[in-house]
Amino acid sequence: MVLQLQGAMMKMENFQKLLELKKDLTGIENLAIPGREFIRLGCLSKLSGKGLQQRMFFLFSDSLVYTSRGMTPLNQFKVHGQMPLYGMTIRESEEEWGVPHSFTLFGQRQSLVVAASCASEMERWVEDIRMAIDLAEQSSSPTSDLLSTSPTDNKLSEDGGLEVESEDELCGSRSSLERQGHRGNTTVHVCWHRNTSVSMVDFSVAVENQLSGNLLRKFKNSNGWQKLWVVFTNFSLFFYKSHQDEYPLASLPLLGYSVTVPAESENIHKDYVFKLHFKSHVYYFRSESEYTFERWMEVIRSATCSASRPLLSSRKDY
Repeated sequence: MVLQLQGAMMKMENFQKLLELKKDLTGIENLAIPGREFIRLGCLSKLSGKGLQQRMFFLFSDSLVYTSRGMTPLNQFKVHGQMPLYGMTIRESEEEWGVPHSFTLFGQRQSLVVAASCASEMERWVEDIRMAIDLAEQSSSPTSDLLSTSPTDNKLSEDGGLEVESEDELCGSRSSLERQGHRGNTTVHVCWHRNTSVSMVDFSVAVENQLSGNLLRKFKNSNGWQKLWVVFTNFSLFFYKSHQDEYPLASLPLLGYSVTVPAESENIHKDYVFKLHFKSHVYYFRSESEYTFERWMEVIRSATCSASRPLLSSRKDY
């Protein structure tokens, strides 16, 4: 019975993800249609006459859509273009353009040169795009046009004003979490700010890795430890004063973060401590036992590591 239901569950998860993505995009229609599968979303730099420009890309089973973050009331991403995958070819082009981690996409009507933030990100994108091209070639159904038919939406400027977002805005406090209609800390926005990507496989892994419990938190420049009830879900940590609280004090999206054990030079003379860091942002967390320490490391690595690599979260012996 479980095996029979698994396919239906995957289709429902995919449909739910398409509906979520529709809220983050403007200038698009016909996104959630039967047969279309979401594969990956994330940041790539698009090469143009003005140099490299940050763009958010959405890879589906039939097309690749690229957008930029616009100044809209709901912090949505404006769609600039769509490339059908049928007939597309892909070629690594670092030497040709002199841009690290770059590759060229050749479509039937246009070509794009894009660059990833690092070699591992490029590898994930190239692998998924090639897989999606194979899926599109095998499918006999034509690609449905995703772009809006509205004349104003189709005349989006490639160089439109972009909104700047800070790390503090992503790590929301209770007041920012309660703002109605604000979508500034969704997974799409976190990927934009952290210059990374996430796949449908990653989302599926995240659903299977959720955890809550007491942790002691310490900031990089503070002396004391603060006891909090912490909930991990959807690639984020949510901090509560106690397990009875209805609203979190703050949240911390983990995409792009690294999880390690503190070095001797950091003078954290405590047991069962792990460290989360992204650029200059550093947090220390202390658990109550070796078992809980290993469980927290397991689920956090499911959010901070790529699902394309073997993960500690695949272990089920705890």
